[in-house]
Amino acid sequence: MVGSGLSLRRCASLLASLTLTAVGAAVAAVTAAAVTPEPVAALELRNRTYFTKPPWSVDLISYYTTVWEPWAEYYFTIELAPDAGASLGALAITQTRGVDRWFPFNLSATRAFLGRPRQAGAAVPVTATFDQDSRTFAISFPEPVPPGSTLTLVLKPWSNPSMADTYMFAVTAYPAGPNPSPTPLGYGTLRIYMPDRF
Repeated sequence: MVGSGLSLRRCASLLASLTLTAVGAAVAAVTAAAVTPEPVAALELRNRTYFTKPPWSVDLISYYTTVWEPWAEYYFTIELAPDAGASLGALAITQTRGVDRWFPFNLSATRAFLGRPRQAGAAVPVTATFDQDSRTFAISFPEPVPPGSTLTLVLKPWSNPSMADTYMFAVTAYPAGPNPSPTPLGYGTLRIYMPDRF
């Protein structure tokens, strides 16, 4: 009887140990699944692609802001949230305000990089076209820019506008994927001044 009692206690102890081990393994697996980020696929509804958390603003900077300056560049910076849900595939940029609607751009000098102006990171391949009648750039990224990135696109005019004014550019972002749904980011504002004369 005593021997059989010890045997039962050992069996109970062994069973408890195995049960705790199994529960621990299950908890570890659930925890790992909860904290390991899964890649988020682009949201597709009715054969259209959407951002799940779209970018919502754009910054525009130029370090040369007087009329006719030939070395000006316009830096458009966009931040993509880590949970954007889709990579950035394209941008549309349209001049919506500014008295000079004829100043031209050097499309071959269009470039893009990760980071912000004067803090440039890796280059990002980019292609650009420009329609003079609508003053609209069509920008595409052959290698879409992933969520969590800060992107700066650089447009290069041959020179700044010939007349001082506040110039505004409407920016729209498109996710990478079939039939992308556009997301308006607002306006980049650029003030062009007459040079000071004393």
